[in-house]
Amino acid sequence: MLLSSCGFHIQGALTTPAEMQRTYIDTNDPYSLFYRELRVQLKAAGVDLADTATDATATFSIYYDETDQRVLSVSARNVPTEYEVYYTIEYAIDGSTSRLLEKQDLTVTRNYTYDSTLVLGKAREEQLLREALVKDLVRIVLKQISTL
Repeated sequence: MLLSSCGFHIQGALTTPAEMQRTYIDTNDPYSLFYRELRVQLKAAGVDLADTATDATATFSIYYDETDQRVLSVSARNVPTEYEVYYTIEYAIDGSTSRLLEKQDLTVTRNYTYDSTLVLGKAREEQLLREALVKDLVRIVLKQISTL
């Protein structure tokens, strides 16, 4: 009873508009982390993914999908000590008769410290951060879809 009075609500399953029941994902890079995770999550939500745009009732267009890192700080010897990993996407969703979601830009970032004596471990940490960023991006996109 206390939880309901504070505005907390348990998040339910993803609800998609009826127009998105058969969706085509249009992308230039079908091997990107975001594309692969989006496919998995849409399938889990019960969305039927079409192989071509003509077979679909909606098109999820990914215009831009990039991940990279930049140096945040360096030591006195000019050696990087901290990096920022980022993942940026730009997308829109079109229904059969109208645009369901206008073009959106999303960027998520995470920082990590770098130690040149732990190169292999830091490379794995960077990869795990990228995977976490993708999961965050997909979660944000699915939340936007559920509000349509």
